[in-house]
Amino acid sequence: MPALSIVRVFREKMATRSKTAQSAFDLAEPVVTEMGLDLVDVEYKKEGDAYFLRVFVDRKGGISIDECEKISKALDPVFERSLSADPDFFEVSSPGLTRPLKTQRDFERCVGEEIEIKLYQPKDGTKKYTGTISEVTDASIKLVSDDKSTDFVFSEIASAVRVIRF
Repeated sequence: MPALSIVRVFREKMATRSKTAQSAFDLAEPVVTEMGLDLVDVEYKKEGDAYFLRVFVDRKGGISIDECEKISKALDPVFERSLSADPDFFEVSSPGLTRPLKTQRDFERCVGEEIEIKLYQPKDGTKKYTGTISEVTDASIKLVSDDKSTDFVFSEIASAVRVIRF
């Protein structure tokens, strides 16, 4: 199977958002980028009787609660003016250390960090790899483990998460 272009990876990610979440993502992205942060995802979902709009923001090294508050204050008037939905609750938060890595930008943010990936099909007899990300390109990542370097095309990766050691 040919490698998925990064544009297609992003389109597939976008396709998993509701229409409202995608609209909020499109409105939030320039604001968040201007603040020097990365917009990771937006979700709009009903929980009980209430609708929640959640904006997930990150950057290498993480973000603080104060930064989440600044982003919330910057996005609130944008959403009130331009978002067709009227959520009961609006939250801005970090996606957390254990969230899955899904986009090229997620992998770029984790260069130098240890991750675990699971593949759709075995490579060299195994479907699970752990290593440090040494490089990210438009189509692949390079993991280093035990002084061995292995390239993985994004389309091979079923899931990826950071390894958290205490």
